[in-house]
Amino acid sequence: MLKITFRELEVFAAIHRTGGITTAGVELGLSQSATSSAIAELERRLGVNLFDRVGRRVLLNEHGRYFLPKALDILRQAGDLELIYANGAPSRLKIAASLTIGNYILPTLLARLRIENPAARYEATIGNSQSVVASLLECRADIGLIESSLVDSHLASELWLRDEMVIYCRADHPFTRKTPSYHELASAPWILREKGSGVRQSLETMLLPALGSFNVNLELGSGEAIREAVRQGAGIACASRRAVQRELESGEFATITLGNVNLERRFFIAWHAEKSLTTGAEQFRAACREWKKREESMRGS
Repeated sequence: MLKITFRELEVFAAIHRTGGITTAGVELGLSQSATSSAIAELERRLGVNLFDRVGRRVLLNEHGRYFLPKALDILRQAGDLELIYANGAPSRLKIAASLTIGNYILPTLLARLRIENPAARYEATIGNSQSVVASLLECRADIGLIESSLVDSHLASELWLRDEMVIYCRADHPFTRKTPSYHELASAPWILREKGSGVRQSLETMLLPALGSFNVNLELGSGEAIREAVRQGAGIACASRRAVQRELESGEFATITLGNVNLERRFFIAWHAEKSLTTGAEQFRAACREWKKREESMRGS
């Protein structure tokens, strides 16, 4: 296998450019012997001569003319990389986010980051909280945003946002005209997300102690599918207020009033505990913290 070095390519290009070994060495800051050794080693690796030596002149031969554009292209790409990294290391950050965050927060967050750093690239996958954890553990994602607390010792996390959950229904549902009892809530047909989702986990943690069980009418894998089922009168559901804010404001849906049940949950930033966060990941985490500050400021005003 050939092991051509950038120095050898630089020497080759400089000899062509200056027309001599000595002048090429001067341009590169190399001695004549070092310059001669570099081009001799390159020709040895390739198994061909690249130059014809005619008196004091050094001219490209047919092999050199074929090799020249390829060598210059490699040197150009190397120069481009040096220039890019000289202005700050770029990144292609892989982010895994659970559905509520991925659909209602992440797009705006990434749009703001791209304005601040146009060279950065982001690749986001959206799934339930269980799939986000799996992506982090298997190093398929650099950083994750999840809707449930972590229980895996291989992951590190940081408390991020507060999120209000609401029980909602169609605006003409009987529960909009009264506060249902726990028995009535448990007996009502529910439309729930699949096991492993942050919404499902949060709902079960908050309400199961009071209700004992849910009457699961439908189990659907997306918030949009659940909202459509609610529109069709298939039952009641639970979601982040962020996910149903538009329908609540339009009057299409209504929230169901509960007793003294706290339906607030937490969002977390998570990453693999054994991986060092890259500059891009740290910038993303800093942007998440700024988002948190804005939400807290709006909540306090």
